[in-house]
Amino acid sequence: MLALWALFLLSAMVISWALDIDSRLSLTGSANRVLDAEALACSGAEVALHPIIKPGSPNLVRHVSDRKSYEARITGEGGRLNINWIVAGEEPTRLEILRRYLENKGIDLNEREHMMDCLLDWVDGDDLVRLNGAEASDDYQPTNTLLSRIDELKKIKGWEEFTSNPGWDQDFTVNTQQRPKIDLAWASRDVLLAIPGLTNALVDRFLELRRGKDGIDGTADDMHFKTIGEMLALLGLTTPAQSQELSGLVDLNVPVFRVVSVGRSSEMRRTVQFVFVRTGSVPQLINWKEF
Repeated sequence: MLALWALFLLSAMVISWALDIDSRLSLTGSANRVLDAEALACSGAEVALHPIIKPGSPNLVRHVSDRKSYEARITGEGGRLNINWIVAGEEPTRLEILRRYLENKGIDLNEREHMMDCLLDWVDGDDLVRLNGAEASDDYQPTNTLLSRIDELKKIKGWEEFTSNPGWDQDFTVNTQQRPKIDLAWASRDVLLAIPGLTNALVDRFLELRRGKDGIDGTADDMHFKTIGEMLALLGLTTPAQSQELSGLVDLNVPVFRVVSVGRSSEMRRTVQFVFVRTGSVPQLINWKEF
């Protein structure tokens, strides 16, 4: 009987030891796959930074093996609305672009004006409260400076519901300070519709031509434009008055880009995202984020 008990205890110890080893091997394997995915994401990011690599380059996608790969995507940051440019100086035409954008997102007039006034109260240098705005209180403290990050919009009164939606920030930036106008080569449909004079029909036709046959921006078949006048002609905005109005609002070929690089190792996936300025052969990183 004692021998049987000893055999039982020994078997239990061996099984426990084997299970522990298996658990450790699983954890180690998982950690290695995470590390591989991070390394692959960074590899895609490094490729995207090379001065000869353009959006849509086949080098941005690579399959190292059946279970390991990276895919990087380059998009123009200038196609986003630079919030600091819009609110700086409170220039009516720029502010109207943001109002139109919010309207196209389904935000009603009262809420829209509340969001706009609270945003202006947040960035201005005084403590005077606008009609629909908000200044400092016990539990609320505007910075009275321009935004340093787009995420700051989450702290501003009136913007809580809007910034809780997935992808709310996809059309906003603060990273194009040197050339903050809207880059027509990269602006999304919602951003284009916020520009004065543009209608649904004009924007849809323009995007169809800009994106090429595959209907995707940043690929090899995209139409390339040499001048803003060429793009405005495609949009049907050719009169001197229209050109003059838009000259202070739109741009072309802003050299600021956003890279999203995804690395995969088996079931593990890691993403690197950053914005950089392409100036000659040495890119200048603006921010970096891993998730």
